[in-house]
Amino acid sequence: MNSFPTIEEVHAILDEIAEELPQELFEKLNEGIILLPEYKMHPESRATDILYIMGEYSHGITGRRITIYYGSFKKIYSGTSLIALREKLKGTLLHEFTHHLESLAGDKDLEIEDAENLARYKENKLK
Repeated sequence: MNSFPTIEEVHAILDEIAEELPQELFEKLNEGIILLPEYKMHPESRATDILYIMGEYSHGITGRRITIYYGSFKKIYSGTSLIALREKLKGTLLHEFTHHLESLAGDKDLEIEDAENLARYKENKLK
């Protein structure tokens, strides 16, 4: 791929992926899937090995949503084939849906796994 897809093209890819998923996954996801243009760095990211946030699941007073950061994908996956990019988007979306389903069930397994991955990232900081 010579250039990274536009935000509109990535939005269309996310729509295609979402349409392939069982509708039950969307239960209580009242704010849906949002694609934001910016990139987002993890608050504990370091300058030499930037840790970008690709997507987030959030729930609060207004509802539940999945946010995908177009800018983060563009920074990390520029030069990646469209097929590979689609797989990365799908993986991120499924990861965030897992957070959603676990939240509904009162489970925190993926949160724990994410925290363990962050701890490994921080340990590598010392090396």
